[in-house]
Amino acid sequence: MILLKWRVFSVALLLAMAATIPGVTKAQTAMNEISLGGTSGGAAQTQAAGVADIGDVGGTPSPASTAGPEAVAFDGTYVWVATQFNDSITRIRVSDSTLAGTFVVGKRPVALLYAAGSIWCANLLSNTISKVTPSTGAIAATYSVADGPGGLAFDGTNIWISNRHSNTVTKLSTAGKTLGTFAVGNRPIGLAFNANSIWVATNFSNMVYRLSTTGVVLGKFAVGKGPFGVAAEGENVWVTNYFDKTVTKLRASDGFTLGTFKVGDGAAGVAFDGVNIWVVNNGDSTVMKIDPSSGTVSATYVTGKGPFSIAFGGSKIWVPNFGSNSVSTAAAN
Repeated sequence: MILLKWRVFSVALLLAMAATIPGVTKAQTAMNEISLGGTSGGAAQTQAAGVADIGDVGGTPSPASTAGPEAVAFDGTYVWVATQFNDSITRIRVSDSTLAGTFVVGKRPVALLYAAGSIWCANLLSNTISKVTPSTGAIAATYSVADGPGGLAFDGTNIWISNRHSNTVTKLSTAGKTLGTFAVGNRPIGLAFNANSIWVATNFSNMVYRLSTTGVVLGKFAVGKGPFGVAAEGENVWVTNYFDKTVTKLRASDGFTLGTFKVGDGAAGVAFDGVNIWVVNNGDSTVMKIDPSSGTVSATYVTGKGPFSIAFGGSKIWVPNFGSNSVSTAAAN
């Protein structure tokens, strides 16, 4: 009887410790899932041919495959989702999560940005950027850029595009004039603007490049394996490392590494909601909420299959699920 009581007490003690020790995995929370319609494929597609997303593989998806929702952006009223195998973007009204139109763009849209009153869409295989009017979904203009546009950022004046296949970054005025194209590392993907600089994750170089707004390389900083997403958080920059299951925190003033923290498998998209850092884990089909001061995971949410990106909008987080043809959403705080 005494032994039984001790075992019960021991289990209770271990559970209590797991709830309080930083870094111990907490219970996962399900998110609401919004279907984008059509058929759904398997999450295994997300790592085809050894690259970090199928958008670089090329070819034509089978009829049974997912539409491939990969990128997301928020314009203040709508969440926009790029479904790359449909060559389109879908609009979701945040107030009631209702689908509010699907609009054709270029071939294989894989990145979205809301800036200067427009939605900007990077079309990976068209080598173009679509400028879309949010109220109507109409394409206002299409601009040619370098090979493989796959990431977008805004510096307050101009649009920046990472070109995955040409290992460059392009600076584009909001009127569509190319203001420069600058060499960086191998396969640039994620971009962010912070400390009056553009930060570029080069996925196959395991480096983050810091560029001035004139395109001068101000620094190159080693991070984990397969850097993918970048987010600005106050005086810091956060970088997900796809193949390392980690996220790295850099000081924006000089690129100094302030910490590297464990997350899930296939760390991809990353966002800051003003309070927390959010990291999407493509391989685990989860999203984690992280305390930016300590790097501790405070909550884990279950998404649909194979998410790559995340946006904060309307007090919620929004996560497109590449392998489920859906969008997951939950209250941010």
